[in-house]
Amino acid sequence: MSNANPLFTYWYFHLPNLILAALMYTALGRFALTFIFDPESPNYIWRFFVRITDPVIKLVSYVTPRAVPALFVLLFTVIWLFAARVFLLFLVATFGVVPTTGVTP
Repeated sequence: MSNANPLFTYWYFHLPNLILAALMYTALGRFALTFIFDPESPNYIWRFFVRITDPVIKLVSYVTPRAVPALFVLLFTVIWLFAARVFLLFLVATFGVVPTTGVTP
């Protein structure tokens, strides 16, 4: 039995999944904060959420019709990021290198 840390052993899955999860939850946090802050608010927490999520929202806005309100584009961003995480798991499973805990029953 190997004593290697599964986080380092399966870095090819965990690192992209962590980045996608962080972006997804940050976009979800931005969605929640839209009801608290104005779009041009100088609050540093709001600016952080905007700065982190804006590039991803721009990517999603290219595939989203312009008739969709900005608030829904933000929700579509969360959905697309979740779909990317599921696709990553599917891709890793297809190649047969799914992370395991190393515990056998």
